[in-house]
Amino acid sequence: MPECIICAKHRGEGPLGGERVAVLDGFWIYHAPEGDDGRAPLGYLFVESARHAAYLADLTDDEARALGRLRVRLARALRDELAAEFTFAMVVGTGVAHFHEHLVPRHPGTPPELPWYRSDEGAPRATRAAVADLASRLERRLTG
Repeated sequence: MPECIICAKHRGEGPLGGERVAVLDGFWIYHAPEGDDGRAPLGYLFVESARHAAYLADLTDDEARALGRLRVRLARALRDELAAEFTFAMVVGTGVAHFHEHLVPRHPGTPPELPWYRSDEGAPRATRAAVADLASRLERRLTG
């Protein structure tokens, strides 16, 4: 069985990237990495289980409760830091068999006809420095 790339990411290894925001309540939070243009969709977050749990149904009851609270706290932090209108929470589960959830803020001025699954296209494109700054601010909100 091949190595889990999300487990490798948590050890600082493997092909996945992204700015780490925090490790809280059994979950790792990362900002999405930069694309080919060297920029990232500002505020696009991944919430990944610290324990290797393949899918949503594999989380324990305690992990599920912690995830629910963490998701709400992150949505509020994105609203407060980025003036996000709201945040989409998506668990797709087809690419990597390690639980991870996508949190994507809907930024002000995003065209209403842009579908939810393309909301990252309505996000400002941010440099690595801007992403690191946002990650730091989000961590302070979560841990302060």
